[in-house]
Amino acid sequence: MTIYRLIITEKPSVARQIAEVLGARSKMGAFLQGERDIVSWCVGHLVMLVSAETYDLSYAAWKKEDLPILPASWSYDIRPAVRKQFDAVKGLMLRPDVDQVVCATDAGREGELIFRLVYAMAGCQKPVMRLWIHSMEDAAIRQGFEQLSPSGVYDRLYHAALCRAQADWLVGINATRLFSTLYHKRLVVGRVVSPTLAMLVQREADRQSFASEPYYQVLLDIGFDLKSERMKDKADAEALAASCRGKEVLIQSVRQTERLERAPLLYDLTQLQRDANRQLGFTARQTLDYLQSLYEKKLCTYPRTDSRYLSEDMSDKVRSLVKMAAAIAQAASPVLPALAQVIDSGKVSDHHAILLTGEADAKTVSALPQGEKKIVKLIALRTIQALSPPAKLMETTISADCEGHTFSARFSAVTAPGWRATLNEKIPKAAPEAREGQRLSVQDACSQEGRTKPPASYTEDTLLEAMETAGAGEIP
Repeated sequence: MTIYRLIITEKPSVARQIAEVLGARSKMGAFLQGERDIVSWCVGHLVMLVSAETYDLSYAAWKKEDLPILPASWSYDIRPAVRKQFDAVKGLMLRPDVDQVVCATDAGREGELIFRLVYAMAGCQKPVMRLWIHSMEDAAIRQGFEQLSPSGVYDRLYHAALCRAQADWLVGINATRLFSTLYHKRLVVGRVVSPTLAMLVQREADRQSFASEPYYQVLLDIGFDLKSERMKDKADAEALAASCRGKEVLIQSVRQTERLERAPLLYDLTQLQRDANRQLGFTARQTLDYLQSLYEKKLCTYPRTDSRYLSEDMSDKVRSLVKMAAAIAQAASPVLPALAQVIDSGKVSDHHAILLTGEADAKTVSALPQGEKKIVKLIALRTIQALSPPAKLMETTISADCEGHTFSARFSAVTAPGWRATLNEKIPKAAPEAREGQRLSVQDACSQEGRTKPPASYTEDTLLEAMETAGAGEIP
């Protein structure tokens, strides 16, 4: 009897790619079979936590007196819509000619949970190995199967996913029922959605309650512009402007500071979503969908990463990607890639930063749908930027006195573009010539009105940033 190894992926598309690499090309309904390997798949979550009334029929009626609902032990069931696929996977796991199972779901917390729940619900007790890969390139898949790890290595990841799922259930069931019974309408409360909604509501409340106030500044033209501090009274500003016309200003100080502006880090998922929203107008969901498609097409590495660094063993790979990324981004590649800026194994958790793969050449990218193409170009450009030297800027602050009032101007000039050479930006003018003690004639003076502005409404970009840092200042 031929003995098989069973490989379970998270999605059918991933199963097909892994099966192709392993030579399991015989389609057998819910799985693909080769000489020694069987490849099957989940369809996302096949197993779910049961509803509250499954624990006790009395919970079918929502009553505040029943809260909190805290299961003594957790129960699970098969999602009705995917029971057929679960039964197929279970049957494969229990086949007598299968002696080992490989968990090849997405290499992250949710992928681990999806597989473990199916394995447990199927009653399978066969040994499990874990495939952990960062890209869907053929070489990465082959290498991953050569370096399979015992499933127990990822027990903590599974427990973290299980804790998250159970916490979501507890918050969702109890808080939703509490607020719904208190206010006599269905009010859905969730661990993530409710705090996020609260942030949105608070921001809009702040905007609506904001009372815009006028302020005034005096602008002096002395060959370049100087501004006064803000003033509340229009008459005072106009009087100051009138008193300065035809007079001289005394340059009191000229302070110059050279500043290094470090290159931005490589992308993690959140930062890419933010930039794609700000620059391209994509929603966070669209960006993730495009990334997932690119990952499955073997053109980018694993999308759901929270790291912006690479591990030390990736130095050679990065060097080979630089020219390809430059061709895609239509930007000059750095002469000597600054690897030290992106290599730090200590800051790589489950996955490294998002990169293009060696298969994402310019010809392949040109054939992609527009949305995916734009995401590829963002990743390519960020790769070039992250490996480029810092930009050098000269910041100049000029302070002057006219009629006993202080006026100032600030200038920032790029002295060495570094990574900023990749940006299509207007180069700021250098600061004007000025020295301490110099007296310059006021060519014109006027009063300008401005108004204080409310906090801006959240965009997906700024909301993602706020969600990342939510509560950071709450704990002393």
